Amino acid sequence: MNETFKALSDPTRRKILDLLKDGDLTAGEIHEHFDMSKPSISQHLKILKSAGLVHHIKKGQYVYYSLTQTIHTEALQAIAEQSTSAYPSIKPSDIGNRVILLPP
Repeated sequence: MNETFKALSDPTRRKILDLLKDGDLTAGEIHEHFDMSKPSISQHLKILKSAGLVHHIKKGQYVYYSLTQTIHTEALQAIAEQSTSAYPSIKPSDIGNRVILLPP
């Protein structure tokens, strides 16, 4: 679980998760939304994969990244349960198939 919280602690990785909530993207498509190098994006994706928040599928010459829904939902559930005092508008029951990103 610590690895999940570490992955969610970075605003860039939270933005990547936000982008992926709308569907699968390649690393290049993700990179278009950031002002950083492709290797930096790859490192963020590696951390997200290691935490079990995203997975990838190779289709031809492209690698597509998508949310790992069950683990992602569990992580957000844990955050919501522990964050009700800091973020009273977020309740554990609010979390379903949505991505809720907390401010940095």
